[in-house]
Amino acid sequence: MGERTTITTPDGPFSAYVARPKGASAPAVVVIQEIFGVNQVMRDITDGLAGQGYLAICPDLFWRIEPGIDITDKSEAEWKRAFELFNAFDVDQGVKDIAATIAAIRRDPGCNGKVGAVGFCLGGLLAFLTATRTDADASAAYYGVGIENRVGEAEKLVKPLLMHIAEEDQFVPKPAQAVILQALKNHPNIEIHTYPGRNHAFARPGGEHYDEADAKLAGGRTLQFFKKHLG
Repeated sequence: MGERTTITTPDGPFSAYVARPKGASAPAVVVIQEIFGVNQVMRDITDGLAGQGYLAICPDLFWRIEPGIDITDKSEAEWKRAFELFNAFDVDQGVKDIAATIAAIRRDPGCNGKVGAVGFCLGGLLAFLTATRTDADASAAYYGVGIENRVGEAEKLVKPLLMHIAEEDQFVPKPAQAVILQALKNHPNIEIHTYPGRNHAFARPGGEHYDEADAKLAGGRTLQFFKKHLG
């Protein structure tokens, strides 16, 4: 279903995976990667959103480190590489690349002008920052890592944000969750759902902590959120 496109920035070009819906004009959704690059899981999510009627695009946010990263969560060597990429990644530059992706897909003839974003893991943090720093119309963050250190950014939030938090997340421990919930729970533009018993990446198909029921629950909430705010 997908195709490749190139996003141009003042720092150079990078690629993105695009999946198009059947309709001639649709809202767009930027899919923000985990620490494994634009891999099969991310492409499947992008394809799935296209199947739901969205123009979906997944940018290669690791391009500044190494273009074309496509690894899995299945081997120790891949996990090691994923964390190397995570530690080398410049979050602020990543948000700028997402902003460039939003601008590019908004100009696409297949886009009706509305653009949302959804991110997972590292992408969950980036989705939160996309909501606070870009003109995305609506953003959804799955188990974002490090949001507790940036909750003050929510003061800049003017568009809707949906957050999914795994209550047993090994990378977002209970004290971090408490900071996030205390700071954001009463924000008028933020909707937060927590998932008891769930660990990090409970919505990643094939992952160690995948939970089909809660993945479907979170996915349904995300689709309803986009339907409401992207039309």
